[in-house]
Amino acid sequence: MGNRCRSPAAGTDRNRYSVIRVSLAALVTIYLLLFLAIVFLLWILGEWSRRRRERRALQYRLRCVICAFEFDDRTDALLPRCPRCGSLNERFRMEQI
Repeated sequence: MGNRCRSPAAGTDRNRYSVIRVSLAALVTIYLLLFLAIVFLLWILGEWSRRRRERRALQYRLRCVICAFEFDDRTDALLPRCPRCGSLNERFRMEQI
């Protein structure tokens, strides 16, 4: 029962179960590059998310042209009034410095 019958061709086929040979230095390099790529991708996604939040925060922000007071106006008024001096202001996009 413990004896297997082998065909003569089975013993000569050594490449049937071949393995990809990789040196340790190449393997460490591959893992390091993959780790750096993941860190870079997470950094890019974090920056994209932060900029999107900043754009949303500045969407309703206005600066008065008379007194330079910055205020939020979420109304649909074409010319919103400044809460400090009462002057009418146009809706300009706030730009980051």
